[in-house]
Amino acid sequence: MLFNSFEFIFLFLPITLVAFFLIGKRVKQVKQQLPILWLVFASLFFYGRWKPLNLPLIIMSILVNYGLGYFLGNILEKTIAKKAAVTLGVIFNLGLICYFKYANFLINNVNHLIGTNFNLPSVVIPLAISFFTFQQIAYLIDSYKGETKEYSIIKYMLFVCFFPQLIAGPIVHHKEVLPQFEKASTYSFKKRTLAIGLTVFVAGLFKKVIFADRIAEYSNLAFAAASQGIDLTFSESWVGALGYTLQLYFDFSGYSDMAVGAAYMFGIKLPLNFNSPYKAISIVDFWRRWHITLSHFLRDYLYIPLGGSRKGEIRRYSNLLITMLLGGLWHGAGWTFIFWGGLHGIYLVINHLYRSIRKALGHNLRNDGWLLRGMGWLATFIAVVISWVFFRANSFKTATSILQSMFGLNGIQLPVFLEPYLGFLRNLEIGFLGFTVNVGISQKYATFGIVMLLLIAWFTPNTQQWMGIYNPTLTEPVNYNQPQWQTKFWQSLSWRPNKIWTIIVAGLTSICLLCFSRVSEFLYFQF
Repeated sequence: MLFNSFEFIFLFLPITLVAFFLIGKRVKQVKQQLPILWLVFASLFFYGRWKPLNLPLIIMSILVNYGLGYFLGNILEKTIAKKAAVTLGVIFNLGLICYFKYANFLINNVNHLIGTNFNLPSVVIPLAISFFTFQQIAYLIDSYKGETKEYSIIKYMLFVCFFPQLIAGPIVHHKEVLPQFEKASTYSFKKRTLAIGLTVFVAGLFKKVIFADRIAEYSNLAFAAASQGIDLTFSESWVGALGYTLQLYFDFSGYSDMAVGAAYMFGIKLPLNFNSPYKAISIVDFWRRWHITLSHFLRDYLYIPLGGSRKGEIRRYSNLLITMLLGGLWHGAGWTFIFWGGLHGIYLVINHLYRSIRKALGHNLRNDGWLLRGMGWLATFIAVVISWVFFRANSFKTATSILQSMFGLNGIQLPVFLEPYLGFLRNLEIGFLGFTVNVGISQKYATFGIVMLLLIAWFTPNTQQWMGIYNPTLTEPVNYNQPQWQTKFWQSLSWRPNKIWTIIVAGLTSICLLCFSRVSEFLYFQF
């Protein structure tokens, strides 16, 4: 069931909400399980509606991990049995994800290397397996460390399968979400809470339906043509790369907003997953803003256990590369994903080396002027765009073909409609063909759409900043050191629970619903 579908918006969500608060109205003791049991039932229905055969797998995963977690939580000392239990749990979870997500990839590579012909039955990747597996691994490790409290099986099931964050995150931590269900106030309906949740949900829906799905038309054409061996022009390759850069951001950011909004309607705050990543002034800064919950998981449960930065610079950079390579593999069973992760690992190493050199020279990086910050932002954005080409391409051949065109190795051709304004560039051997019939991209619409979305991503507040004091996440919005007049200007336009904003949100909702003729999956569903 998709968030951006009539079925979800007009049936599942309102029925689940109304029933939750009607049941919660009768809750006299916080420990009563009925409202939570209803949410578990609704969440499993939501998950099974996509493919019922996935239900036994997620239920088995929940029961095994809960049993191991209960065992770990009730043994105080770190005995051999406790170490064996947590090891068994991690192996069990990684075994599931390896079989369903990576088995065919591994077999195909073994066949290619040694010339064998091993075959596995067709394996369909269960929806959300990467997300609920990581959440449960974190829970087991925390149980081993004695950092979890004893939760009932019903509460644990809700932690894993709470529908707003089940399919594509954010990856939640048990101590962030479960305590909220122990508050009596959670079960009391509040108009303002519903209004805030609906507003954020609609903001995410608008990003997905109006921004991501529209720009996807152009990026899909470019990548499809390149995969068929068609040489893209300079303009077509940049439309493809920038189009996908924007599609991925607004698609996943939109999903995360819808997850946050849907959860907040139930009075539950989820962690922030995006914080204007395309405004980042370094790769380090980018990974503090992009898919924040995955970054935190990789840091806490992989990078730091590997040794982090505690064992010297060489070990630190090795740990960074290993972490990012595995982060790339988490996204998909393919060498292009692994390369994408490794590329970001190299970016991070270079960024840390640069920072170390400047600190050794006595520079205070926080005092950088607008020029250095601007150069850092531009270099970061271009590096990210290049990496997204490998992330999106179906092969290295497709990726390198697009990158060759992006860097002018096939000549530079700008859109024809720019010739009256930039005709003098012909003296520099820059042409004005730009777009070909073979690819089929509309040059004016594509160029206009990309420019508009770039301006939105770079210069407008994100959803949490737009919501201002009504921020529905567990994370406070970040101050971007912007001029005071700019801060005051955006604050004056921030959301308020009044009639004007009700009309605006209703208008945005209507626009989204009118565009539901082509309902598309979210990109991160494949991961």
